[in-house]
Amino acid sequence: MPPKYIFVIGGVMSGVGKGAATASIGRILQSYGYSVTAIKVDPYINVDAGTMNPVEHGEVFVTDDGDETDQDIGNYERFLNIDINSVNYMTTGRVYQTVIAKERNLEYGGRCVEVVPHVPEEIIRRIKEAQRRAKADFTMIEIGGTVGEYQNILFLEAARMMKLERPKDVMFFLVSYLPIPKNTGEMKTKPTQYAVRTVNSAGIQPDFILARAERPLDGPRRRKLSIFCNISEDEVISAPDVDSIYKVPINFEAEGLGRKILKRFGLRARRHDLGVWSHFVDSLGKAEREVHIGLVGKYFASGEFTLSDSYISVIEAVKHAAWKQGLKPIIEWINAEDFEQRPANVKMLSKFDGIIIPGGFGSRGVEGKIRAIKYVRENKIPYFGLCYGMQLATVEFARHIAGLRNANTEEIDPTANHLVIHTMPGQERLIREKKYGGSMRLGAYDCTLAAGSITRRAYGKSEISERHRHRYELNNAYRERLRDAGLIIAGTSPDGMLVEIIEIKDHPFFVGTQFHPEFKSRPLAPHPLFMAFIKAAASSFVSTKKKHRAVRRKK
Repeated sequence: MPPKYIFVIGGVMSGVGKGAATASIGRILQSYGYSVTAIKVDPYINVDAGTMNPVEHGEVFVTDDGDETDQDIGNYERFLNIDINSVNYMTTGRVYQTVIAKERNLEYGGRCVEVVPHVPEEIIRRIKEAQRRAKADFTMIEIGGTVGEYQNILFLEAARMMKLERPKDVMFFLVSYLPIPKNTGEMKTKPTQYAVRTVNSAGIQPDFILARAERPLDGPRRRKLSIFCNISEDEVISAPDVDSIYKVPINFEAEGLGRKILKRFGLRARRHDLGVWSHFVDSLGKAEREVHIGLVGKYFASGEFTLSDSYISVIEAVKHAAWKQGLKPIIEWINAEDFEQRPANVKMLSKFDGIIIPGGFGSRGVEGKIRAIKYVRENKIPYFGLCYGMQLATVEFARHIAGLRNANTEEIDPTANHLVIHTMPGQERLIREKKYGGSMRLGAYDCTLAAGSITRRAYGKSEISERHRHRYELNNAYRERLRDAGLIIAGTSPDGMLVEIIEIKDHPFFVGTQFHPEFKSRPLAPHPLFMAFIKAAASSFVSTKKKHRAVRRKK
């Protein structure tokens, strides 16, 4: 069959859930026996997501082949259970960069190069290349932003041109928000009507509307959208808020979305099996025993609001591991700067069953994180350090166990006496020349695990491959001194030159990884290190409760 293309566009406001909708539609199509891949379009001039603000844009997700992408690529991988590479991610900057390079190389045969049609043609080329490499029956294309914005108009033009070229093989979804103002208590369709008219002005008619709202869509609103948006009532799909995005495919299928899509394309179901996914979703609300995890970071605050998208893969990995073990994860965001301004507040960490310090950059909140690491190390609270969390755990150990006073990372204080974390060879020149974008150690690299280590037991094998995003590493000049003081080098690069994992002795779980294991966690296949961490946290919780009960009995 000719490959099919489904564009997913947003209406009314950003953050409406296009990524979850795209991934969910893809999962449904997989359940009918079709192969699926997914593309994310970011209408920013940035060449990749690596230089975007994580508070404004969310997490930078890293692929196996070393691309720094939008967090929605992570959603696609988790829902579709496939690895997605750089060909499936594009930005305005990336597209323009290619067009200009082609012009410089005289690849346009002497013609004048114009925004239209040459930029949309490059977008179309990239979409078809992603489909070709994946050999996918269906290619989902999520266009970032909201209709009506100048930034994404060229991507809409590319979608229109594809529809003109292949009318039977291209479909459009509009994910639009229906507000319910408190003063009226009525769900309003007018903003979505205007969004559809805006899409129409770009030469596109939505085939389906996913009606996002706090509550399920009712009959009168469905009829209104049908009449004023020029689609049948069956093509208006209710998409209410849910407590877990993994329930979205089930909700869509309750309205028969998969068969409706296949019917519009003139296709039949090869099979239909959402059973494993449905069983997983059914189990989510059954766990009663809680495990409390504290996430100590700095990318949370945006004015008066607390955001979690900066660490979305970490959060999802914790959930996957907890659910798999029949536990209910309770995750709390902790601002590391609070421990700098009020050091005594670090004692609040005692209420958690486990603490994670995720990746990050820069000096803000660093001393607060180091205080947190010292507290959980001394008080035997399970600790999991990811990338920067591993580096700062090394600094804390060097200062307070190895006796290396004022030890630090070169990223924070290049003049420190003991740079136990220093710049990786080859990165100095890039930093000196201010070549930061896409210049870190990125993508999947192999790692050899030490026999008898916590991580070796967790993985159940000696050789692994994990994704990286860093330009600093443990300084080998201090490796022996740290090891003599009790630091366990639990994982290294195959040549032994790069320390990938650290652990400490006599602790329920104290592990730091230079890589980002959260990127490879899937809801149906939790990451083994997160599984081990959550198991230790749950055991710590039981142990703590027993101690409290024993104290009460003595009293």
